[in-house]
This record gives sequence, structure tokens and C-alpha cells, in this order.
Amino acid sequence: MRIAVEGCTHGELEKTYDTIKQIEQQDGRKIDLLLCCGDFQSTRNLSDLACMACPDKYKEMCSFYKYYSGEAIAPILTVFIGGNHEATNYLQELAYGGWVAPNIYYLGYAGVIQAGGVRIGGLSGIFKGFDYLHGHHERPPYDQSTMRSAYHIRNVDVFRLKQLASEPPDVLMSHDWPRGVTKHGDTARLLRYKKHFREEVEEDRLGSGPTRELLDTVKPAYWFAAHLHCKFAALVPHEGGGETKFLALDKCLPRRQFLQVLEVGEEVAAEEDVVLRYDPAWLAVLRATNHLLSVEKKPRYTPGPGSTERWDFTPTPEELAEVERRLGGDLDIPYNFEQTALAFRPSGGGKPSLRGVPQPQATTNKQTTSLCAKLGIYDPMALLLGTARPSMGGLSLAAYSQEDHATLAQAGARLKALNPTTPVTKPKEKEREKEEEKVKSEEKKPKLAMPAPKEEASSNDFLAVLDTIGKGDSKEGKEQVVEANDMFMIDKTGEDDAEKEEVKDAAAEAAPVRQLKRRNAAVYSTPD
Repeated sequence: MRIAVEGCTHGELEKTYDTIKQIEQQDGRKIDLLLCCGDFQSTRNLSDLACMACPDKYKEMCSFYKYYSGEAIAPILTVFIGGNHEATNYLQELAYGGWVAPNIYYLGYAGVIQAGGVRIGGLSGIFKGFDYLHGHHERPPYDQSTMRSAYHIRNVDVFRLKQLASEPPDVLMSHDWPRGVTKHGDTARLLRYKKHFREEVEEDRLGSGPTRELLDTVKPAYWFAAHLHCKFAALVPHEGGGETKFLALDKCLPRRQFLQVLEVGEEVAAEEDVVLRYDPAWLAVLRATNHLLSVEKKPRYTPGPGSTERWDFTPTPEELAEVERRLGGDLDIPYNFEQTALAFRPSGGGKPSLRGVPQPQATTNKQTTSLCAKLGIYDPMALLLGTARPSMGGLSLAAYSQEDHATLAQAGARLKALNPTTPVTKPKEKEREKEEEKVKSEEKKPKLAMPAPKEEASSNDFLAVLDTIGKGDSKEGKEQVVEANDMFMIDKTGEDDAEKEEVKDAAAEAAPVRQLKRRNAAVYSTPD
């Protein structure tokens, strides 16, 4: 299957799809699937935009609302995870995944699906230690704290994905980079253009600790990420053998390396459409860990070795069979998208004002309600709203807890199996978000046409070149590493200019703080 992988979308769906169309026209081959690694910005209207965590003057409607309303139709099946710039209120309705627009599917807080025979999983959000052990307690309308904590990853979602280690997904996506992946790629080249990463790289603090635990446990063939607004490739070895091909990509801007095309799994015929299917193992994990779900703002530990309750939720044959029985043997994800809010309507008067625009009220979504009823699990939003029934789908929460030899009263005794492995300190978010200013300044300039993409590496070349990353200190080895990073690039037109821009960024990062404050102080005042 031929897939396109994108870094941070930042709402630029029209530009993304136009670039994919150029690639298809160039080589005469269709792309079967688009994967987006967060900051998707599925804002339907101004109320959704009011829930996005950044200063109002930087909030743009972009183009998602057109695909939500039906004014435009996504020309390629699109699957995405959430980042830290999202319409969180909308995504919270789809905690276990669902259609946000025709042909555009969200994976949920965490999720695994099948597409064209390839198992694709993802973890939405970014890591913050002070929220990691909490339940998903946030709901709209948000205050300034919950607006941000709502997109912080939680231990229960990482724990659930770890249960798939015996049969890992082919692909995993996260917004954060797993901590320490820079050791396995061309670190020197990364630091030439991202000098402010140096301290965190040297102290092994760049990236997310829990996400790295997930990488080391599940060991997927591919891992894609975004968030840090640069392209970086690595080959991560695992104990006992095997490797994960890691690739992070930039944000959607002209002359930026935000898109990569590669082959995964079996070839899809030109006339064949890719269909999304539920992954039975993932749904079995959701059922088996339903009692671990929390919507409270207090620590909730997941069970581990030595616990008196079940702690290994690797799906059993009986649990897999029960999932298929509950779905009637039909694993195709139903297309049950419905518009649940009015779409934005441009007035033609320039950028719309958010002054006086209220945040929406919390609500459930029929897609989540239907799936949870079939599986006999709780809808997190229904729990938050107090509308969850004592028994769903014939399975009571209390009964299922007893079935697994666990009760809610034992929660305090659970081992801290997934405690954060990094210090609870705020990273240099101000420096990391410096490039936001560049995005805004470029948007004020005349629109730039997306450059025509060059021929990408074939699947075999892609894998062969990737295998050289991080190996050897010889001159030859170093040259191979540089070549490997170049080979990841679809858009090589203007590559020299792009690198000059990165050098300028690096020089600006080393400039006195007063210059940063003069240009974009407001955006740096936010913790995320």
C-alpha cells in the first residue's frame, strides 16, 4: 500500500491534498492513504477554534470546515492523531476514534485500526508529567488549564497500547518524539539547524519517556512523529533483535519537508479503494481494560507484575472471539458520520473575530455511543456528563471488574508500573515554539505555490538507505547518513534555500532574548 505521511498539518488540508495530487500526477501512481501525525486542527466553526490552546491572534480557521460541511471532499482516505493544537472539544467526543468528516478518520486518545491489511496505531497528544496519571477529567467549556491538559497523554492509553506487544501494529504514530531516538540518526545534522535542542539531546531529555517505553515494548516496524517541526530519520534497534524505522516530519509549509511517500504492506490495485476495519486485538484490549478508565483528576495507577489483579491484557482467543461476536462478524468500520455542529461560513470581511464567541458545551457523539454499546464499555464523555448507564451492552462495570479479579477499591494498591521516567519539569517550550512566529509572518506574505515534488525513493531504496542511519563513524558512513536524510525528502526543489532558512532560524535562536520578546512574546507565555 502506498501511503503519504505528514508531520504537523496545522489545518492546511487543501495544501496537503494539492501536494499529494502533484505527486500522483508526476509518477502516474495513486496514493492510497494519508497519515497525519497531529496538530490536525479539525475546527468546524469559531466555537471549536475558541477551544484551541494558543493566543487568539494566531488562531486561523484554515480549511477543515469545508470538508466537514461537504463543500469539499477529501480526495484520499485520511487517518490522523491529535497533537497540542486541536479542536479538543470535538475530538473528545470520539475518545475511541471516529469520522470527523467524510473520508477523514480520527484514531482517538489511542487506537489501532486496519487499512489495506496494514495495522496502524496511534497515540494522541503530548506528554506532561503532572497530568500523566490523571483520568480524562476535562470537558468543555474549558478554562485555561483544562484547555491544555485535555491534550496531555494518560498512562491508561499507553498501557493499553503496550498490550499489543505480542502482535505489534505495523505502524505507530505519535505527536511527541520518543525520548532518545536522536541517538540513532544524524544528530549532528539535526543540531546544526536546531541548536536549541542541544541541551536536551545531551541530557537525554528530548522527547517523551512514556512514548519511548511504548516504542521499546511494542517494537513496530515503523514509527512516525511530528511536533518539533523538522525532519529526522533514525533506525532504532531493539533488545533481542529487530529495528523500528523512525521518521519525524515538518509542518505544512512551502519548501518544508512535511510529506513523505512510502510503500507499506501489500500493493493495492489501482481500481481498489482502501477500507478501514476495526482491529479485533485492540477492541479486545478496550473491553478487558474498561475498569481502568478514569474521568477523575487524581492519580490512577495501572496494574503491573506482582499485583493481585490481572495485569497482562494480551488478548486471548476467547476475548477475540467475543469481539467478533459482538460486532456480528463485520469488522468494517461503519461510515456513520453525522454533522453535529454548524460549519463556519466565511463573511468575506477578513479574519473573523473570536471576541464574544462562546466555547461549546460538552456532548456525546453517536459514533462513540454506538461502538461502546456494542463492546459493552463506557463512553468517557458519557461518564463526564453523568449519563452513562449502570450497564451497557449487557455488561456491567462491576461484573467485569470481578471477572478480571479487580475491583475499584484496589486502585490505591496498584503498582506504579508506568510512572513517568523523565523529571516533571517544563521543557523549553518557548524555544520550541519559536517557529510559530515564522509561520505567521509567512502567511502574511503573498501565497507561495507548492513546488513540484521530485521523484521519491522506491521502497527498496528507502529501506536500504534507512538501514545506514546511525551506523559507523567512518567518512563513508557519515556521507551515507546525510544521503539517508536527503532520501526521505519528497520536495527537493529549493532544498538549498530551505537549509539556508534553517540556518537563519538557528542564528535567530542564538540572538538576544529581547529580539524574541519584541517579535512574538505572547505565544511564548503559554506552557504548551
